[in-house]
Amino acid sequence: MQGRNLIVIAIAVVVGIAAVIIANAYFSGVATRSEQAAKDQQLTNIVVAAQDMSFATPLTASNLRLAAYPTKSVPAGAFMSIAEATKNGRVALRPIVIGEPVLASKVSGANGRATIAANLPAGKLAYAVSINDVNGVGGFVRPGDVVDVLLTRPIPGEGATANDKMTDVVLENVPVLGVDQVSDENATKPVISKTATLEVDTISAQKLALAGQLGVISLALRNVADQVAGTRATVLPRQLSATNYVIPVKRSANPAPSLPRLPLPRLTAGLSHPSAVLRPGPAMTVIRGTTVSEYGVQHGN
Repeated sequence: MQGRNLIVIAIAVVVGIAAVIIANAYFSGVATRSEQAAKDQQLTNIVVAAQDMSFATPLTASNLRLAAYPTKSVPAGAFMSIAEATKNGRVALRPIVIGEPVLASKVSGANGRATIAANLPAGKLAYAVSINDVNGVGGFVRPGDVVDVLLTRPIPGEGATANDKMTDVVLENVPVLGVDQVSDENATKPVISKTATLEVDTISAQKLALAGQLGVISLALRNVADQVAGTRATVLPRQLSATNYVIPVKRSANPAPSLPRLPLPRLTAGLSHPSAVLRPGPAMTVIRGTTVSEYGVQHGN
C-alpha cells in the first residue's frame, strides 16, 4: 500500500514539473512576441507635405509637417526634420500631394532651383519639337503624358511627285516633360502650344533632329499604361483608299498625224567609186524638205 502511494506521488511530481516547464515556455513565447511587436510598432517622425505642392514650389514650414511612420517602413531619402527639408531654399521638382513623404529625389538640393534637367534620369535628354493645334493633338498633350512621334515626308526617288508622301512612326512611348514653358504635371487643361519637350536618349534625339529637317512631325497621344510597342509600317497615299482609284493620263483629242512610211529606192548617188559593186547592207536616209533620199553604204573589195 505504501509503495503504491509513493508511485502516485512520483507521478504527480513529474506531471507538476512538466506543467511548470510548459507554462514557462508559453509565457516566454508570449513575452518574446510582445517584445517583437513593440519593436515592429516603433515609430519615426518624417517630413510629409502639409498641402499639395506643384513643380517649383519652395519648401517652407507652412507646407510641411511631421508624421509618424513605422521605423521599418521609412522610405529612402526621407527627411527627419522640417529644418533639414527646408535648408537653403529647396524646391519641389515634382508634384507632391498632401500627406506624401517629402523625399530627396523629389526636391532640389541645397540652393537648388526647379529645372527640367533636374527631372531627367541618367542617360536621358530633353528635346523640344515644334507642334501646333493639329499635330499637337489639339492641345491635349500635357506634361506627364506619353506620345508616339510620327514623321510625314515626301517619298524619295526621281519618279516621285509633289503629292507622293509617306508617314512613319519614328519613336514610341516617349514621355512628355513639358509643353511650351510648362512642366507641371498638374496642369491638365488643354492648351494650344508651339513646342513639346520630350524625354529621349541620344539616338532618339538625333532621329528627331533629322526628322524635323525632312518633313512634318506629329504627336499621337497614347495611354500612359500602354507600354506595348505597335507594329511599325510605312503608310503610303494608296493605303488611304479601299479601291486605289487613280486618274489616268489625259490624251490629246486631235493627235498629230504621222507621216506614212513608203518604200524608198536604194540609190547609188554620192558614191566615190561608181564602179564598185553595192552590196546589201546599212543605208543612210536624207530628207530635204519633202524629198526623201536613201543612200547605201558602199563596201569595197
